[in-house]
Amino acid sequence: MGQSVHDKVIAIIAEQAVLEPGDVTPDATLEDLGIDSLGLVESIFAIEEAFDIQVPFNANEPDASEFDISSVAAIIRAVEGLVAEQKA
Repeated sequence: MGQSVHDKVIAIIAEQAVLEPGDVTPDATLEDLGIDSLGLVESIFAIEEAFDIQVPFNANEPDASEFDISSVAAIIRAVEGLVAEQKA
C-alpha cells in the first residue's frame, strides 16, 4: 500500500525542516524542528495534497484551529483521523 500515514507525514515535515526523516521525532514541535509559520502552511498544503484531504487549519489563527499542531505525533494523529473520516 506504500507509505503509512505516519511515514508520509514525517517525510513531509522533514522536507520542510530540511532534515532527514530519522531526525524528526514524534514528541518534537515544529518550532523545535525550525519550521516557521510559512513552513507550517507549506506543510499543511503538502499534507492535503499527499492525502487528498482538507485540513481544518486557519493560518491566521493557528491556535483556534481544530487541527492539532502541538507536536509531530499530534499532527500524525490528526491526519490519521482526517484520512479515516474520508474513507468512512
